[in-house]
Amino acid sequence: MFRNEIRSETTIDATAEEVWAVLSDFADYGAWNPGMKQVDGEAVVGTRLSIVFALNGGRTMKMRPTVLVADPPHELRWLGRLLMPGIFDGEHRFEIRQDAPGRVGFVQSERFRGLLVPFLRKLIEVDTAATFVAVNEALAARVIELRAAKTR
Repeated sequence: MFRNEIRSETTIDATAEEVWAVLSDFADYGAWNPGMKQVDGEAVVGTRLSIVFALNGGRTMKMRPTVLVADPPHELRWLGRLLMPGIFDGEHRFEIRQDAPGRVGFVQSERFRGLLVPFLRKLIEVDTAATFVAVNEALAARVIELRAAKTR
């Protein structure tokens, strides 16, 4: 079985609860998330989500992953599959770690497994990795934007 893993980490000046609130509000993803145009479903273990991923060149890809872990405000993880198990599986993980009062470490990672992994290496290691960085930055900006709106 072929494997590959990517990871992107950032620090956000917010509480874990504030980050979780944005991360788990799937209905709002279209307003801020450059990697996922639309997410339908709930952050509840066993739930099947419907996600429209944004790809390079304006293309999109739809997947229906299953939520494996929903542990507010610490971790959200789901497993998506292309066609059937073992072809191209992606276990996507978001981890929120309270590093200090008002400051969290946020990690987004994905572990890919399956027969197609070697053939999709550029998509994984270049395109998807760059999207993770953009999503992390956008998440941090959205959390800070919502925090500022509350204080007005």
